[in-house]
Parts: sequence; structure tokens; C-alpha cells
Amino acid sequence: MNQTTKRTSERPFAQKKFLDVNGHRMAYIDEGEGPAIVFQHGSPTSSYLWRNIMPACAGLGRLIACDLPGFGDSDKIDPSLGRYRYGYAEQRKRLFALFEELGLGNEVILVLHDIGSIYGFDWANQNRDRVQGIAYMESLVAPLLLTDFPEPFKTMLASRADPTERPEGPAPGLDFIDHFLLGTREFTETEQAYYRKPFLIPGEDRRPFIGTQFSIEGVPADTTKVMGDYASWLAESDVPKLLINTEPGFILGGRLLEFARTWPNQTEVTVKGTHFVQETSPQEIGSALATFVRGLRGGKAA
Repeated sequence: MNQTTKRTSERPFAQKKFLDVNGHRMAYIDEGEGPAIVFQHGSPTSSYLWRNIMPACAGLGRLIACDLPGFGDSDKIDPSLGRYRYGYAEQRKRLFALFEELGLGNEVILVLHDIGSIYGFDWANQNRDRVQGIAYMESLVAPLLLTDFPEPFKTMLASRADPTERPEGPAPGLDFIDHFLLGTREFTETEQAYYRKPFLIPGEDRRPFIGTQFSIEGVPADTTKVMGDYASWLAESDVPKLLINTEPGFILGGRLLEFARTWPNQTEVTVKGTHFVQETSPQEIGSALATFVRGLRGGKAA
């Protein structure tokens, strides 16, 4: 699973800022001027994932990357809010409120990965007239089936899919980060520390691992509807799209990739990597993304 990559920055793209959103402290990066380019991470990462992608878009717009609640430097969600506190509806409420506070404007370009794509595609579907373009990689383009995943993940994901069946017992350890994320290439100690930092303390700090919901085999029903709705829209929408395909890839393959390739007004590029391709092909992703943005904005941020 180890791959090589050109050495780039191990430090965050920029210093984080913080806003109180409905009593919850949210962390985000907000640099530059012009129409917004929003980079949304998934699990178990943070805005740190984009540190070597965002520089490619410097000068092309206002670069924003938000940490989901419980991830990165955003606060964990109060346990008193119940076992579904990291469910899609709760996370969306906080993230979309942060988007509103930040004032994204009406020419938004979304850059999406992993479960961050659910939030991004959903936001785009709800704000169709505000979306200038969508770039996505290893994303959840439609409700999932267990057969969409490699065999080792099927049992784990089956247990996570239905919140009514998910135990409220001890959250898992750092094995997922160590093997699935940090196993993609050789990481420096600094890089490893940034990725592990939000989840160092056993227990509630690791709750986001098992609380995050996406649709598998039709459950949970609310997330399935969200994903089905945006999948139907994207399959017909002429909003400009950049599909960053990955080889060999992980989740966006097979029937899902075939479906995504039917979307209109779309450019496709292919880079090397499995799931966390920002860590294995940052220059290639950055170059493709910058070209996409310049094509939409005529090479200028405003």
C-alpha cells in the first residue's frame, strides 16, 4: 500500500480561525480574496488534508477549509446531545451554519473528498444558483452498497451503517488512522502528529469515527434520501465538474465511477493513489484543480 510522493509541506496551509456556531466552536482556514473555493474534508481527516492542494489555487479566490465537528481543531460534540450527535443531520446543521457565517457568496467552487462530498453535494443541491463548479475525488456520488467496498471493510461498515444497531460502547483506537491513512506512504513525525492529534485521548475524542453516517444498503434513511437527491440532480445538472479519478482508487470505482462518468459538463483527470490521494498526488491534483478554476474564472479571482 506504500506509495511515493514528492516531498511538500508538512505544515498547515494557514493558521486556523474560529467561530462560535450555535454554541459550538468551529475551526476553519480562510485565506485570500474573491469568490470562494471551499475544500471539504471527510473522515478521519481535517482541513490539514488540503495543505498541499490549496497553494495551487492561491490568487484564484478566497480559499476556505472547515474542520467538521469533532475533527481537526473543531470542538467535540457534547455527549448530552445523544448517540446520534455525529449523525449526518447534526453535522450538517453545524457545518452549513458555519458556511452561512462565512458568507460564501454566489460563485462558489466546491472541492470534495470522502464524506465531505456528502455535505458538499448536498449544499450544492440546496444552493444550485450559487455553485460555479464542483471538483471531487474519492467521493460518495450515490447511496452505497456493501459490494462497493473491498472485503476487509464490509463487516466494519455494515456495523456502522445503521445507527440503531451501532453500540454506544468504547470508540475504536487509532488503528484506522495508522493503517488506512498513514499507511499510504511514509509520513514524517510532524504529519503523523497532526493527523492523530484530534483523537489521542481514548473515549469521546474518538467518537466521530463511529458516529459519522453515510448511506449503506438504504440506511440510515435520511442520509440515503440526501444522497439519492443530489445524485439525481448531479446526473442532470450542467454545473461544471472536475472528476479527479484515482488509480487504483478505493471507493469511487466500479458502478459508482460508471455513474459519475455520466454526469454532464464534466472533465476527468486521473492521478495515482488509493483513497487519500491528497497525500500521494498533491501536485497533480493541485495542477488539475487550478486549471479547472482558471477555466471558470478566466485566470482571475474576481
